[in-house]
Amino acid sequence: MSCAKCPAKPCAEANSENHWPSFCHMRQHRDIIKDAFELYRTRENKGLYISAAEIEKEGYMKWPRIKETIEYLKMNNMKKVGLAFCIGLSDEALRTTEILEKHGFVVYSVCCKCGNFDKTRFGVPDEKKLEPHAFEAGCNPIVQAALLDNLKTELNLILGLCVGHDILFTKYSKAPVSTFIVKDRVTGHNPVIALYTSYHKKLV
Repeated sequence: MSCAKCPAKPCAEANSENHWPSFCHMRQHRDIIKDAFELYRTRENKGLYISAAEIEKEGYMKWPRIKETIEYLKMNNMKKVGLAFCIGLSDEALRTTEILEKHGFVVYSVCCKCGNFDKTRFGVPDEKKLEPHAFEAGCNPIVQAALLDNLKTELNLILGLCVGHDILFTKYSKAPVSTFIVKDRVTGHNPVIALYTSYHKKLV
């Protein structure tokens, strides 16, 4: 069951049931899809979903991500925004903060190194650090989530957290999470480039 391997994508067409492949989720898991549909009707999800559609209608192929985020926040009457950022993207975090504050939002940010613990305290073997036998502050995504939750942010944005750290942050954040910047130092923070270039052949 793999939508990625379905060539036609009939799910995007009207009255297409006769064209659904045998492995289609819509054939195999109707009950799961039906239950999920009901969640869109809940008070906490309905507005979030409708505003996403409005953003798509107004800004598709016209607005950059920061503009989409600003308009989404406004549509949902969100005022308090949290930024969980990588120390390596401190400049980007400051720029994002300045833009959001200019639009009237209250912005709280937490750097990944907040807590000041050496990686070995989290169980990382010394030889697995970038510089063994030296202090190396570990990233702290659970602390980032806890501090922003304590400040009662209404939406948290990820700015460049490492793979794995972003997973833990999302897992523990009580507020909804959106990824604003995906860190990829090799591609200038544009990971999809690796799918379009010769590097892709090295991976498959």
